[in-house]
Amino acid sequence: MANQKQQQIKINIPKEHSEGIYSNVAFMNFNQSEFVVDFGRILPGVPEATIYSRIILSPQHAKRFMQLLERNVKKYEEQFGEVKLPEHGSQKNIGFQQATINN
Repeated sequence: MANQKQQQIKINIPKEHSEGIYSNVAFMNFNQSEFVVDFGRILPGVPEATIYSRIILSPQHAKRFMQLLERNVKKYEEQFGEVKLPEHGSQKNIGFQQATINN
C-alpha cells in the first residue's frame, strides 16, 4: 500500500455553479441508508426559509464530510481564531440544525 499512488481527480465546476449559493440555515434528516441535507436561506422578518440545495449522502460519505468539515474548521480557527457561536436561545430556530423524522 505504501507504493500506491494517490489518484488525481479533475474537478469541473460549471459556470452556473461557480459563484456558489449562500446558506444560513440547514436541516438534516436521515434513515438507515442515507442522510439528506437541505441548505437554505432565511431573512430577518420573513417567517419561512427557502431551500436552495438538497444533498443526499450515504452514511459513509456523511461521516467523511463531517471529518473534512471538522479538519477545515480547526485549520480556520488556527489561522483566524475561534469561531464563536451565539448563546443558546438567542436566535430561536434559525441556523444549522437537525430536523427530526420518524422512519
